[in-house]
Amino acid sequence: MIDVRPVGYVIGLLLLVLAVSMLIPMAADIADGNDHWPAFFEGAILTGLVGLATALACANAVRDRLSLQQTFLLTVAVWVALPVFAAIPFVLGATAADPTDAMFEAMSGLTTTGSTVLTGLEDLPAGLLLWRGLLQWFGGIGVIVMAMVFLPELRVGGMQIFRSEAFDTMGKVLPRAAQISSQISTIYLGITMACAVAYGAAGMQAFDAVVHAMTTVSTGGFANTDSSFGAFKGAHEYIATLFMLASALPYVLFVQAVNGKAWPLWRDPQVRAFLATYGVLVAMVVSMLLARHQYGVETALREALFNVASIITGTGYASVDYMGWGGFLVALFFFIGLIGGCAGSTSCSVKVFRYQILFAAVKAQVRAIHSPHGVFEPRYGHRPVGADVLNSVMAFFTMFAVSLGVFAVALAMTGLDFVTAVSGAATALANVGPGLGPIIGPAGNFAPLNDAAKWLLIAAMLIGRLELMAVFVLFTRRFWLA
Repeated sequence: MIDVRPVGYVIGLLLLVLAVSMLIPMAADIADGNDHWPAFFEGAILTGLVGLATALACANAVRDRLSLQQTFLLTVAVWVALPVFAAIPFVLGATAADPTDAMFEAMSGLTTTGSTVLTGLEDLPAGLLLWRGLLQWFGGIGVIVMAMVFLPELRVGGMQIFRSEAFDTMGKVLPRAAQISSQISTIYLGITMACAVAYGAAGMQAFDAVVHAMTTVSTGGFANTDSSFGAFKGAHEYIATLFMLASALPYVLFVQAVNGKAWPLWRDPQVRAFLATYGVLVAMVVSMLLARHQYGVETALREALFNVASIITGTGYASVDYMGWGGFLVALFFFIGLIGGCAGSTSCSVKVFRYQILFAAVKAQVRAIHSPHGVFEPRYGHRPVGADVLNSVMAFFTMFAVSLGVFAVALAMTGLDFVTAVSGAATALANVGPGLGPIIGPAGNFAPLNDAAKWLLIAAMLIGRLELMAVFVLFTRRFWLA
């Protein structure tokens, strides 16, 4: 039987951190002179009391290391518990959201998906807008730590290939997580501050610059207006593009660069493949916009750079309604959302390295068929790919395809049309943000969906953010008997 007390202790501490963070938007509301600050005060009290009680009740079971089963349970439980309490200000605040909408918004925020059920964002109090930005910012750093510490430790989705890249966890999950996060957090904060300063220098108001910097660097995509990033044109789009791409690169390579080893950033096979893919896609979109639409060269280039970066990194901003760009580009954007950035970044979706390993495996198999007596093995970055990594990656692709189909069918059964159901399932599993079609497309919103569809999307966002297998293993009988 699994001892859940160490898991409860960590969750309790994180809830205390979440409670303290609610005081930041509370202060923003007080400074803004509105009367919505009690929602955050009450939420902080409730969250803090539950967190304190949980931590104290489980403190007697604290140990230096967690078992494999406890680590799996902790990874999932954290991403379930935090959204539940993060949703409180949406229920008590100006939105007066029902529990379904509040949970949807909180899960979308912390998983950095960026889908929203809120409308009239321009009229929301400053505290709630800041809270949405903070949730995505916290989710972004949480994603990095999870990708660098927990998922390699759990051997999920081929992530174990990065265990020796920079940090060897050696089985000591929590102490090593603190050490890794302390190094990465400084860089994460620095990039966020640089982004906010750049936005401000380009003319964005200070409050908008701070919130959008948090949602840009976290590749989350929450904006302060219903038109997403459409309210900010020109230089703002170039700035956002730069920081979205930077945040889609492995943060561990930034750590190495700061420590005087910049060459891994340029030689990393993920980085090269990601940037090359991005360049090819931008060239395709620009050529189509110039050939079939009334765009000038600079406008076509700017909109292509921004929107391709937004979708491939999973940020989910939209500066235009690209549903009007024609069927080919709409379909292209659907598949762009299934690519993702690099492992160890704030980006989401399948991730570039998995496609690289998949192509390497196919190449080795084709060569083996052509030369039956030869010995061929998949290679990643000039190193052989072990069978455990290869099997893990193939299992990920299989489960991703199966999950996409299951969620799409389930969403269709709630009454959604084909495009909305399929794109909704894809955007939630890949944590991209906008879907396709008139309802949840780049000019739409998830508010019109029924509650059943929203809860399905909440589940899909959670499963996709945790790389699928970390969640599915909890539903096996052997896990609980181990």
